[in-house]
Amino acid sequence: MSLQPVAPSNRFVRISGLLAIIAGAVFIIAGGVTWSAVSSHLAAENITVSDDAAAFGGQTVDTPWEAFAQADIINHHALDATGGKTYAELDKEDPLRAVAMNGSFLRASLFTSVVAFGVAALVVGIGAVFALVGFALRRLAPVEPVLPAPADQNRLASV
Repeated sequence: MSLQPVAPSNRFVRISGLLAIIAGAVFIIAGGVTWSAVSSHLAAENITVSDDAAAFGGQTVDTPWEAFAQADIINHHALDATGGKTYAELDKEDPLRAVAMNGSFLRASLFTSVVAFGVAALVVGIGAVFALVGFALRRLAPVEPVLPAPADQNRLASV
């Protein structure tokens, strides 16, 4: 009866690590491209943050912070114009209802871009985690399989 040591296979772990690194890189690139696309499309709209906004006054809207600041000031302007009433609170025949509706539409559009920026950042973060896990897997699994120490045949024979 011969007992041969069995070497653990690290191939699966190393391949899994490599796939995680590749997926991480794809996610990081996809998130960066998405962020850039949303930013460039917002900039192409030539929206500038109102001078009376809490922050970023006069700047072109091309980041999530500027989009949020502009959405916030649009809300203030719409509420000022409607006497503090929202679209749902105004009578159907009130001419200010169109002002409230446009304000709500513009805010929703800007908040959609804020969400898109957030999703892009999330994807970049997930990509970074995938890449780190992949590097860790590849580092923990050596290239050459480690064989256990050979068993002492004399000791086994005495049992």
